[in-house]
Amino acid sequence: MSHAFITGVGNTPFGRHEGYSTLDLMAQAAKQALSSAQLERKDIDGVLCGYSTTMPHLMLSTLFCERFSLRPNYAHSLQVGGATGAAMLMLARELVASGRCRNVLVLAGENRLTGQTRDSSIQTLAQVGHADYEVPNGASVPAYYGLMASRYMYETGVTSEDLAEFAVLMRDNAIHHPDAHLTTPISIAEVLASKPIAEPLRLLDCCPISDGAVAVIVSAQPPQGPRVRMTGAGQAHLHQHLTAMKDVMDCGAAAASKIAFKEAGLQVSDINYLGIYDSFTITLTMLLEEIGFAPRAGAAKRLRQGDFSKKGDLPLNTHGGLLSFGHSGVAGGMAHAVETYRQCAGLASDRQVNVPEHAFVHADGGVMSSHVSLILSREG
Repeated sequence: MSHAFITGVGNTPFGRHEGYSTLDLMAQAAKQALSSAQLERKDIDGVLCGYSTTMPHLMLSTLFCERFSLRPNYAHSLQVGGATGAAMLMLARELVASGRCRNVLVLAGENRLTGQTRDSSIQTLAQVGHADYEVPNGASVPAYYGLMASRYMYETGVTSEDLAEFAVLMRDNAIHHPDAHLTTPISIAEVLASKPIAEPLRLLDCCPISDGAVAVIVSAQPPQGPRVRMTGAGQAHLHQHLTAMKDVMDCGAAAASKIAFKEAGLQVSDINYLGIYDSFTITLTMLLEEIGFAPRAGAAKRLRQGDFSKKGDLPLNTHGGLLSFGHSGVAGGMAHAVETYRQCAGLASDRQVNVPEHAFVHADGGVMSSHVSLILSREG
């Protein structure tokens, strides 16, 4: 595999951006990424764009290119739910490694908070459910995850208190990021006392809906500064719908990560930093345990020991994750990769941990349906 480096990143603040469209937000993030990479628009010969539920355009990538004055040789949009950002980065890696492109702009953004009504958002997202067996019963995304959480907690003994630990950690991390959506401190007691959304999940077990955008540039040539290379990537797709999930202990995360680790020539024990998808607290718990960063029912124990803190062995989502940094669709998942890059490059400001040599990013789409794992390694 030829080299594929992350050379620039950018993001808007996440939260409420009244009057800003999907294209407005993406343009802001893309401008930051170009500046970060010290590239000009003419240097971009590939563009990958995530979908937007508030602007479901059939040609969103070329629409953005027109808006942003880009004329790439290669452009298209992707859709694999929350895994889209990681999947686009994996594809960008393949494009530069093959010689097809030199610099690929990967971007996503959405005015999901202000650009649609609450009912419209719920209805749109609920379509990840089965059209015949799930959607007609009125299920929502939290309902799907609540059902999955109930089964997982029954089989493992994971408790609501265990899940609440992760909500508190993500909020503690977000407090230190100037672009985070939610920065008010919370306690375990407050998580447990928050409004029930879909038992056993409560309001603070769920990510917020945000406006925001993220952009990443993947290049064939290394940058002048810190070199952060994508050394491994893997995917797995074992099911789409909750009713087709055969085993909550094997959702596809382990399979995707196994491919990425093999490709990078690394093991779980080699990883120094984690960027793990956390649409709900149960998502984060299940992924950490299935991939092998904690034993079954042991993720919260590792957290309590301090292993996932900024000073721990495996700092986790130091930007605050989806649970507190915010969730603006595809960009929400991409924010994990941006923070991971910044940590590996030593550019994370007062959030900086001991600079990781190898970092692991994982995203899932649907109801733990599509899985993408990435490994980022610092060189030099």
